Amino acid sequence: MLLVHSDEVSAEKSVEVELKSLIGSDVIPEGRTVLGTVSIPPGIRFPMQGSGVHEQDEYSYIVKGSLLMGTGETEYRVNTGDATLIPAGEAHWVYNDGNEEVLVIWTLVSRG
Repeated sequence: MLLVHSDEVSAEKSVEVELKSLIGSDVIPEGRTVLGTVSIPPGIRFPMQGSGVHEQDEYSYIVKGSLLMGTGETEYRVNTGDATLIPAGEAHWVYNDGNEEVLVIWTLVSRG
């Protein structure tokens, strides 16, 4: 078993977003999955401009808060307790238009 304490993992800071990769290829070299968290303060869009895209499928679970999320021409409202799947190659973004920090647990999974 591998146990990772989130408060012991360094965060990547991008604007005000705190992005942590908790378990990935640095821990399991042959692994095909990355697990992490992201905290998004009120008023923050991520990425700041345009969209992000991954070579892996992205699974997310909203632990706290509410986000506006976009893929292509479609926008979605995701709330505490919602789960999402963004297929590999699909451009996407999120915007915290609320008044509380949003906490998301995410996993990137390589196919094949």
